[in-house]
Amino acid sequence: MWPVKDDRWCFACGPENPHGLRLHDFRQEGEEYVVTFVPQRHHQGWQGITHGGIVATLLDEVMTRMIYAQGREAVTAEICVRYHRALPTGEPVEARAREIETRGRLVRTRSELSDRQGTLIASAEAKFLLV
Repeated sequence: MWPVKDDRWCFACGPENPHGLRLHDFRQEGEEYVVTFVPQRHHQGWQGITHGGIVATLLDEVMTRMIYAQGREAVTAEICVRYHRALPTGEPVEARAREIETRGRLVRTRSELSDRQGTLIASAEAKFLLV
């Protein structure tokens, strides 16, 4: 597997990327890893609705960062996203991730994206390959 290198330009969390989401303030809450985000108009697909690719990115990134926070580096091998409802732009959401299991170099995870009222927006299950 090729080496991975952080040059701070990650689309999701890179502070040097002026076009990225610039996710920050990730935190551990019990067994879950969490980040909050407020999608803006430039994140929309349909008018007033956050693009599904941005939603998928949020779910993927919180799972990736959870693994990284444990001192492991991994790349996404597979992700399955399920959209439960539309995410309006301008509405704060919280992405939460937890590990399901690790077998050798494969880590299975789950994440959920919810609004402030706890309404489920989207969920994902993924497999990550440790590098």
